[in-house]
Amino acid sequence: MVLTGKTAIVTGAGTGLGLAFATRLAADGANVVLADLKGAEEAAAALQREGRHAIGLHADVSSEHSVTAMVAATVERFGTVDILVNNAAVSSTLQLTPFENLTIDEWQHVLGVNTIGVFLCCRAVASSMRKEKYGRIINITSGTAFKGAPFLLHYIASKGAVMSMTRSLARELGGDNITVNAVSPGYTLSEGNLVNAPFLAAQRDVAISSRALPRDAYPEDLVGAVAFLASDDAAFITGQIIAVDGGSVYH
Repeated sequence: MVLTGKTAIVTGAGTGLGLAFATRLAADGANVVLADLKGAEEAAAALQREGRHAIGLHADVSSEHSVTAMVAATVERFGTVDILVNNAAVSSTLQLTPFENLTIDEWQHVLGVNTIGVFLCCRAVASSMRKEKYGRIINITSGTAFKGAPFLLHYIASKGAVMSMTRSLARELGGDNITVNAVSPGYTLSEGNLVNAPFLAAQRDVAISSRALPRDAYPEDLVGAVAFLASDDAAFITGQIIAVDGGSVYH
């Protein structure tokens, strides 16, 4: 229970990777706020039945008002925010699309959630973390930003931006004992990816063949890295991007 007494917000935690992260942090003793557009309340209730300290909040990370309300509700309930996992993203619903066919609306939607959403959440928790002189921010990026995968230009750009933001925020926040790191998954068989049949067919075998550990990746493969970065074992690690992809990229 290495996170006992700490409070974590996990965005996009209604299902999939976010729920896996929230479940692990709760198991490690943290008070966990699961935030999502849908499913957060139900997911939190399931954790509560297991004896975990968890609440679910409806939140849209692309909305400044919604993010502000999310953090205010967290502070009201638990007193502070110690850990932020920026997991919410537009990803599993995407279709492989040549860049010439992408529209401005598609770009704005992806960037609004994947990039601006990370900014809004970091900004919203910064004052509480600065006040406590403690914080752990963990951004979820993507191995596609290392590889330059085709037909997902808006998504890759959004995740590449988060990598750069991670490094810059580590510099800005380090003076207040706030670490900022990122976890970069490979293609993972999360709930959302499993229901996107065309994307699954195009990506699964390619991903496996690129790995030093040639097998599928599951949400459970990623939770240890997030839990580590959230803990005091990672107190002197910041500005880093950890690729958790079975050895697909060496970073």
